[in-house]
Amino acid sequence: MDYPGKASYPVNLTAVATEKTASEATEEATVSLQRSLYDPGYVNAMSHFYRGEMGRIMVWRQRLDITTNWAITSSTAIITIAFSTREVPHIIFFFNLAIVWVMLWIEARRYRFYDAFRARVRMLEAHFLVPMVMENRDLLQGEWKKLVCEDLILPCFKISKLEAIGRRLKRNYVFIFILILVAWVTKIFLHAEHAMDSLGAFYRALRVGHIPSWLVAFVFAGTFITVITITIYVSKKSSGEISEFGTHRSLWRI
Repeated sequence: MDYPGKASYPVNLTAVATEKTASEATEEATVSLQRSLYDPGYVNAMSHFYRGEMGRIMVWRQRLDITTNWAITSSTAIITIAFSTREVPHIIFFFNLAIVWVMLWIEARRYRFYDAFRARVRMLEAHFLVPMVMENRDLLQGEWKKLVCEDLILPCFKISKLEAIGRRLKRNYVFIFILILVAWVTKIFLHAEHAMDSLGAFYRALRVGHIPSWLVAFVFAGTFITVITITIYVSKKSSGEISEFGTHRSLWRI
């Protein structure tokens, strides 16, 4: 049976019975599926759609890098100022933590947008490109077209705010926070007015002006515990974007 148009890929069309049989509807549905999957117009439209979504997620990926650079730049500047002279109080690292937390909050919001569009790209790669490359319609699973259309009409986030914060902590910000806390402790030891010969002396050195030691210790310990807890919790609950070890990994050693 001949059909108008030239297919982009070789297709073995299923012949339809000339008589009205019970299997005619099934065979016509199979031919329809084959034509819709390999139709040049359909493939061209999906290719442009995929390219557009890739461009969108790359823009959001660049916005993630901008906030990370701001956090690193501000931390570097504050650490440099803190160690430049003894007269600079160590409470300056409190403002450093506040700046990094704000950057993390902004980046987590941006990451949710990035992840929402990345989910569309992964849907196209798994359910459109893979069957096209393998030339195997059995790989078409689920109502992925319906899900993509629903997401185009009513876009929605795919992860929670907490998971977004945890992912950015795991990737970048946990190292920034640890660096700030280490620099904070080092500043106290280097520029302390009295010798740090006991834990009590270190606790008293946390006091800055009218700010009591317990408040500084609470901010320090609270930041460390919160960062580590969120990072571990999200790491166990989420697999992330890319697995650490893929199947047949040795085949990719070129």
